[in-house]
Amino acid sequence: MDVVGKIEALFLRRGSRPYEDGAHGSITVLAHALQCAQLAEWADADPALVAAALLHDLGQLMDAGEAEPLQPDAHEQRGLALLSTGFGHAVLEPIRLQPAARRYLASMDARQTPHLSPGAAHRLQQLGGRMNAEEGLMFLSRPQASAAVQLCRWDQLACHPGKRTPPLGYYLGQLEAQLQSFRAGPARLAIA
Repeated sequence: MDVVGKIEALFLRRGSRPYEDGAHGSITVLAHALQCAQLAEWADADPALVAAALLHDLGQLMDAGEAEPLQPDAHEQRGLALLSTGFGHAVLEPIRLQPAARRYLASMDARQTPHLSPGAAHRLQQLGGRMNAEEGLMFLSRPQASAAVQLCRWDQLACHPGKRTPPLGYYLGQLEAQLQSFRAGPARLAIA
């Protein structure tokens, strides 16, 4: 089964699970993912960032390995292991940087921290808390940091149970296009 088939199977089999961040109420992982992707589309984001928005919490649908340490970014790491079998840097890096982007956003808007759900506040502390000014500048200097920050913003907004979105199949078609684009990229460079 190819990577898009595996993604589809995960969403269909386990997407009805409650989203694990208590701030999102009764929303499911699939509904959250679809809302994130829709917000990215509405923002006219690059197709790779739309894909990252859809897939950023895929690891929540995957079984944790028995030997996997309990890390605050464990579900991002699980998801990246699968996604790296087909997708490129433009999809993977915003997902990988999302935990750091959470810390960055919390440091830039200290007013936000007291309004976090208990689960989100605990996770932020597990990630290292708010960034200091030097850490923030170092984070922003990384490629895809701004994409990760935008992904975090959509993640915070995608929390409306019952909100209408395009179906999963619509975004799976976009993922197929992303895979084809990524596979064709090195060949186009070799010809040029």
